[in-house]
Parts: sequence; C-alpha cells; structure tokens
Amino acid sequence: MGIIVNLDVMMAKRKMSLTDLAGEVDITLANLSILKNNKAKAVRFSTLEAICRALDCQPGDILQYEEEQE
Repeated sequence: MGIIVNLDVMMAKRKMSLTDLAGEVDITLANLSILKNNKAKAVRFSTLEAICRALDCQPGDILQYEEEQE
C-alpha cells in the first residue's frame, strides 16, 4: 500500500466539505479529490501545509505509512 491519505477522515472530523477545503487551500476540486482518493503520486509541501492549516491538524493526521504486502 505505501502511503495512505486519510484526508476524508480529517475532513469529516472538522465537518468540512471537499468544496470548502478546495477553496480555502486554493487547489482545484479535481486535484483535491485525487489526493483524497489515494490516487496522487506526490503532494507538494506547500499544499500539505495549506491543508494542515485549513484543517488545524498535523501532517501525520492526514498521511499514514502502511507496509506493502508481498
């Protein structure tokens, strides 16, 4: 699996919609959706910082490492 993005969990805890977060972070809804659905290949630190600021959380609240199964 590798890196798991738990963005939807933090958004639910903060009661924030994808549209609201996209507007606050200044990222397209499509790109935020790709990140939320674990389809992103990379994320910029500036984007991660903006998401953490908007959701009042730490990067570890959003990103999780899971060892790949062989």
